[in-house]
Amino acid sequence: MQQPDLAALPLEEKASLLAGGDFWSTRPLDEAGIPAVALTDGPHGIRRQRADADHLGFYASEPATCFPPAVAVGSSWDSELAGRVGESIGREAVALGVGVVLGPGVNIKRSPLCGRNFEYYSEDPLLSGVLGAAFVRALQSRGVGATVKHFAANNQETGRMRVSADVDERTLREIYLPAFERIVTEARPAAVMAAYNRVNGVPASENHWLLTQVLRTEWEFEGVVVSDWGAVGDRVAALAAGLDLQMPGPDPANDAAIVRAVREGVLDEAVVDASARRVLGLARPAQETEPVVPAEHHALARELAADCVVLLKNDDAALPLARHARIAVVGEFATVPAFQGDGSSRINATRVDSPLEAIQELGGFVTYAAGFTSDGTRDPEALRTEAVRVAAEAETAVVFVGLRGETEGIDREHLHLPADQSALVRAVAAVAPRTVVVLSTGAVVSLEGWHDDVDAIVASWVLGQAGGGALADVLFGVVNPSGHLAESIPLRLEDTPSYLTFPGEAGHVRYGEGVMVGYRHYETVGRAVRYPFGHGLSYTTFRTDDLSVDVTGDDSATVRVTVTNTGDRAGKHVVQVYVATASGPVRRPARELRAFTKVALRPGESRTVELPLERRAFAYYDIEQGGWAVAPGSYTIQVGENASLVVAEQSVTLTGDTDAAVLSLDSSLGDWLAHPVAGPLLQQALDAGATEEKRQRSEADSGLVHMVASIPARQFLHFPGISVSVDDLTQILEKANR
Repeated sequence: MQQPDLAALPLEEKASLLAGGDFWSTRPLDEAGIPAVALTDGPHGIRRQRADADHLGFYASEPATCFPPAVAVGSSWDSELAGRVGESIGREAVALGVGVVLGPGVNIKRSPLCGRNFEYYSEDPLLSGVLGAAFVRALQSRGVGATVKHFAANNQETGRMRVSADVDERTLREIYLPAFERIVTEARPAAVMAAYNRVNGVPASENHWLLTQVLRTEWEFEGVVVSDWGAVGDRVAALAAGLDLQMPGPDPANDAAIVRAVREGVLDEAVVDASARRVLGLARPAQETEPVVPAEHHALARELAADCVVLLKNDDAALPLARHARIAVVGEFATVPAFQGDGSSRINATRVDSPLEAIQELGGFVTYAAGFTSDGTRDPEALRTEAVRVAAEAETAVVFVGLRGETEGIDREHLHLPADQSALVRAVAAVAPRTVVVLSTGAVVSLEGWHDDVDAIVASWVLGQAGGGALADVLFGVVNPSGHLAESIPLRLEDTPSYLTFPGEAGHVRYGEGVMVGYRHYETVGRAVRYPFGHGLSYTTFRTDDLSVDVTGDDSATVRVTVTNTGDRAGKHVVQVYVATASGPVRRPARELRAFTKVALRPGESRTVELPLERRAFAYYDIEQGGWAVAPGSYTIQVGENASLVVAEQSVTLTGDTDAAVLSLDSSLGDWLAHPVAGPLLQQALDAGATEEKRQRSEADSGLVHMVASIPARQFLHFPGISVSVDDLTQILEKANR
């Protein structure tokens, strides 16, 4: 679409383009033939509002397919599946006249208590980034823009519009930014949404380091930076920092503030022009609308949801269910499913499958008892008694439990299921020959108090509108479960790495665990969990053989491994490749996920997969040098069934980065003496100015050097008896850095 000549537009009109024309749309530029562009949620479906508008899901929206939310897609470990979700949402966006979709959300699950975890993929940045990039590429292939959010360190709902996430740079670079980085650099989203929160004291919408230095300069992002709805405080500061589009709008007061800042010389008009050009660039040529058949998308949603289900436990092959067996279905969630969370992502689903009805379609003899009510309107003791009676008469009881009210804006306070649901599980398990528990939650919950009493546990998450049918398919073995945990399930909330600092206090939340988030923490400190990151069972079995690792460069390698389906059912296996190392000057997690792929195998089939490990798979972020570094040394490549269970490993030695560190006068004495060029020169200068007695004493007591090794070099010169001058150091510095 032809861009107008911005130089010909009045400053006032250009400024007005930088805020929404209404709650959901940009401002059109009629004289240039550029229409308004509709932006709308969300990550797992289209929430198109035509009348009353809000960003919390209170008002009605057009019917649309509610696909599996990110919590479910994350557990698929399947980039193709994530792409199919994105492509389908793109089709519905075009049909509903939406130009930009506000998704995906790729914030890291720092704490299992975050109220919005159902909208995010994982506790791991690689898994989040790969799935998010696949979603964006596929969605944008339909001519619709994607918006990756919420940038950045937006990992809680408590105080989300003002809290400062206080995070050191290494942790930001290694944990909280990589998913955004991968999506921006590989998938080129149309927009990035700046978060509500502050990052190290500076609002994300006004954070020049985040929006310009990192996003535009380092990652070369060319799209629009849009605010979260209502996130902008100082409009001029936000624009100068790199935020293009304020939503919602219009906002005449902020438009006037921009004009005034330009005319007073506070803001360069070129900044306004650049942002206006980017915002106008959101308008794309009209797409040919393809008819969306709701039944087809519902069937697709069912197919995709089934591959997101995680089989946590399956003692004595309690699952799959036999179709002729007597089955008792217990629990309100079987008839009133929790299939999505609340808030801005809430979709007006075209239809919703009932798990009970889907089970009845596949099973021959199925009975039902509610067991509990979420609103407490019926006698809980009577409900439990009826459920126990029904369960005792069945061969297998399938108990549906979960959470209601998981929502944007509110964090949870604990990990427990409601007490009446836990009591129901225990009561049913005491009488039923076999008990299967189905968890309908948007985040992990504690399994303690009843875990050992039941035979099988299925983590179904919130699966979208077709989740009921998908669950029935998995329970009866129509689909072999292939989901794996994208987040750890701890034994206790107190075991989680952010326990002491989440959600913060006095307007700040300190990310004191650093890079040790999720499984990185549990594996490094040896803390047991109920189920580890990456865990997931199948109705078949797999074997991993013939691991080989070839070093392909100073900082890269290629992994090959053969996987065999050793069971009697077709199934899908996730190959998980981790890297472990103690090389380098920083503390590294025990292991980190560095590659993965999902492989479909027939019974008896073997396949060799090849996965590249590029430089970043071995790197840490060096805050002193301001970049990624690969330390020379040994690296162990591990193939794991999950983050705790390594089934094959091989160590390799990498040359890594051999360039000496760049020194300055503020570098430590230890760094100077360890430098291959500066070290000998400095030692020579020190020896030249020392008496024979001092030289002998220094050689005899090398511990003295270690005592002062951390002192900056320029301060070391002030010690009595040191004959080296600043000029001497400067000359050595020039030779060393040359």
